[in-house]
Amino acid sequence: MITSAQNPRIKWLKALQSQARLRREERTFVVEGVRLIEEALTAGWTARLVIHTEELSERGRKVLEGFAEQGAQIEAVSEPVLRAASDTRTPQGLLAALEWRDLPLPPKPDFVLIPDQIQDPGNLGTMLRSTHAAGAQAALLPPETTDAFAPKALRAGMGAHFRLPIHSLDWEAIRQYLAGVTILLAAADEGLAYTRADLRAPLALIVGSEAQGASQEARQAAAGCLHIPLPGGSESLNAAVAAGILMFEVVRQRQL
Repeated sequence: MITSAQNPRIKWLKALQSQARLRREERTFVVEGVRLIEEALTAGWTARLVIHTEELSERGRKVLEGFAEQGAQIEAVSEPVLRAASDTRTPQGLLAALEWRDLPLPPKPDFVLIPDQIQDPGNLGTMLRSTHAAGAQAALLPPETTDAFAPKALRAGMGAHFRLPIHSLDWEAIRQYLAGVTILLAAADEGLAYTRADLRAPLALIVGSEAQGASQEARQAAAGCLHIPLPGGSESLNAAVAAGILMFEVVRQRQL
């Protein structure tokens, strides 16, 4: 059992939790909690290291067995050590470092979300969760959007990361990939109200941050704008809420 927070493997986990650059260099990210790690196992992701406490639940032990069958390194740790490695205040007894792999983008995109300049990882994770729930094919993350594999984004995504292609691309690559696809930008009081826009054709939706709005590159890439009417008089909606409303309008229209 690992009983020291100074153990090199624990220090490595802590660094992965806090450093986006290290996550990219190591192609590894950290997931916490039985439910989320179970989702990763079910979706076929590979663990490099899994740590757990002796008080782990029966459900958690089945997840451990699954990763052990993969050949993952499994280590028991003390409660204080797990807390030291964790990004949460109340860890659930299980933490895994997963190998980062890019799920393939569909060759003919039909429904894609572009979260532009979203800085809050919780907001981004919620957007990704809604993207997966709405049946969109991918999320394309332009420059200046926060790391989708940060701990808070992973928790908010509730497993969407393991099934939804999430790719960080520059705007030139985004435009090339979406050639022939209509790109629409969500912008306050601009363009059509979203319920009056035809969203049935192959479509990419850009949703910018509520603080900064969309980037100039996003505006240049968009063929047009649409907005969500706000009869209550508010200036804007939370970006994740706006994305959810717009994506499920796409779902509604395509089911008619």
